[in-house]
Amino acid sequence: MLNRKIDNYLETFYKNQNKALLITGARQTGKSFSIRNFGTTHFESFIEINFIEQPEAISVLAEAKNSQEILMRLSLLSNKPLVKGKTLIFFDEVQEYPELVTAIKFLVAEGSYRYVLSGSLLGVKLNDLRSEPVGYMEVKEMFPLDFEEYLWAMGVNTQITDNLRNAFINKTPVDTFIHNKIMELFRLYLIVGGMPAVIQKYIDTNNLQQVIEEQQSIVRLYKRDISKYDKKRKLYIEEIYDLIPPELNAKNKRFVLKNLNENLKFSRYENSFIWLKDAGVALPVYNAEEPVVPLKLSRSRNLFKLFSNDIGLLASQYADGIQLRLLNGDKGINFGSIYENVVAQELRAHGFDLYYFNNKKQGELDFIVEKDAHVLPIEVKSGKDYQRHNALSNVMENTDYAIPNAIVLCNDNVRTNGKICYLPIYMVTFLEKQSPVNIIYHIDTDVLK
Repeated sequence: MLNRKIDNYLETFYKNQNKALLITGARQTGKSFSIRNFGTTHFESFIEINFIEQPEAISVLAEAKNSQEILMRLSLLSNKPLVKGKTLIFFDEVQEYPELVTAIKFLVAEGSYRYVLSGSLLGVKLNDLRSEPVGYMEVKEMFPLDFEEYLWAMGVNTQITDNLRNAFINKTPVDTFIHNKIMELFRLYLIVGGMPAVIQKYIDTNNLQQVIEEQQSIVRLYKRDISKYDKKRKLYIEEIYDLIPPELNAKNKRFVLKNLNENLKFSRYENSFIWLKDAGVALPVYNAEEPVVPLKLSRSRNLFKLFSNDIGLLASQYADGIQLRLLNGDKGINFGSIYENVVAQELRAHGFDLYYFNNKKQGELDFIVEKDAHVLPIEVKSGKDYQRHNALSNVMENTDYAIPNAIVLCNDNVRTNGKICYLPIYMVTFLEKQSPVNIIYHIDTDVLK
């Protein structure tokens, strides 16, 4: 069984919250498995209603007039008892019956049971809802296994990953032998990626051909979803999705849509880009016109890069034999864009909004994110000349931006030079947003009384 970070999140959530939980994310990221495992181990009774496997449940629940009727009908749909205070009810594939998301507040308010909802394409489907149960439900997005979870799955001792994290925090070099082995595992991650079924297939067989077949079946599933859930724009959406992979073999070329003299073209495709983003299968990295917080204020809506949600799925869509070339570090492959895809999916999985910066005078930064109330520039270097970064140097020297530090992700070990820290590419997995803190501020109004 694969250990996931979502497991600890679920345990903490149901200890501290009385709300329902909605877990979103792309297909095949392990949502249902994690929920099922948690529900069966932490609750006396676990009831699962899957709206694809049990389509009759939609009409049965839709006819209920209130929470009591819904619960009565649930008891008839399930072959397990509803034990008050000790039951977790799991509604899966909610995109088939999105109205349930609106109705869940009545079930939560009734208070007898706990609830968790999940499904795919929820970012797409929920846009059509009349209202959302604010105050009654939290939303958590789930992603493929990040690199640290992948290391756990590959049998790497948690003491090793803890030592790597400490090296990241303290900016100290990693033992050379360990560094080289983790880099070897990282190159394998470029092929296997983070989809749970794919990782399990590799663990069970070590057969890369079977890994590729598993990945391609997921890609076909994504395309079926496109045809099923958006019939009007399916040709546009699939065309854009198919355009993501060619970046790999095109040196210094990324998928960037510019709003120059292409307003008509962008307006034609804009909703299709949004569909892929909301479905969780593509990751847009938006251009920020200035590297200053908040980045959202300077975001360009129609100037962005587009990456795959999983590096393994991306690799599976190329010509036969590229997997071995990736393992061997073939210099004929554009590792720059591959590395950038890994960085994009790691940052997104860790809660960062994704931006890049491009300026004619200063150059382009691969990523800029907000961390600890400052902009953090991140450059991604796959070659030996990783210390050459003119754009980064220009931005760091600009006193108007006042950026305290920056990161260069590369193949080498940890080292620091002034404000710039050079880190092994795999250490992006330890880059996380600061946890929210309570801000208590008291103002004295006695003088106004």
